[in-house]
Amino acid sequence: MAIITKWIPTRIEFDNAQEVFEHLYELISTTGTKYQDTKCLFNIGFTILFPMRNNIETKWRNWKQDYAEKEWQWYLSGNKNAEEIAKEAKIWHKCMDINGNVNSNYGNTWKLKHQLQYAINELITNPESRRAFITLSDAKNRWNFENDTPCTYAINFYIEGNRLHMNVMMRSNDLWYGFCNDQYCFSKLQELVAKELNLPIGHYYHFVNNIHIYNKFLNKNNESEI
Repeated sequence: MAIITKWIPTRIEFDNAQEVFEHLYELISTTGTKYQDTKCLFNIGFTILFPMRNNIETKWRNWKQDYAEKEWQWYLSGNKNAEEIAKEAKIWHKCMDINGNVNSNYGNTWKLKHQLQYAINELITNPESRRAFITLSDAKNRWNFENDTPCTYAINFYIEGNRLHMNVMMRSNDLWYGFCNDQYCFSKLQELVAKELNLPIGHYYHFVNNIHIYNKFLNKNNESEI
């Protein structure tokens, strides 16, 4: 017997991150599935045509670029210790181990065994390579995921039309905080790799198994109208 599931229509291309945020906020709020303490959509993918248009200027979101930049600089440091970044965003306190370290400093992960440099070198050697990828989460490390399970599986880079494109694959993405800050850092990573390759920045494709809004952040767009 076939199981019929509802199909959620969504746009697949956006000019910038703000368009993604506003579109998915409305879509999740109105058609999302109630799941734990969220409303969510499953298996959503879309393309951002101009990744460096990465500011979220939606007034009722009140996103802080200065915080996102600090998070990006922390990634660049490769420092797993989150005590300093937690002064800016308290959520990191919940992710720390007893030494103040976390698993989700992605810069620390892409530096392991020179993953990112390998991907860059792969595209320098072979611009048509399908092997220019980095992994940011490894299920074999689940023993260490009690406080902090990384949300991103992997990132793939490829050259097409003489531009550097990027695919980001995630297991879970909170739209309110996670997506807004993640897309900023990942687009900065795409920019970094493009500069290393001396190429223009292409598209940014984002796929997530579960993208969600926590219940406490629902109806924020309506509050601004009161």
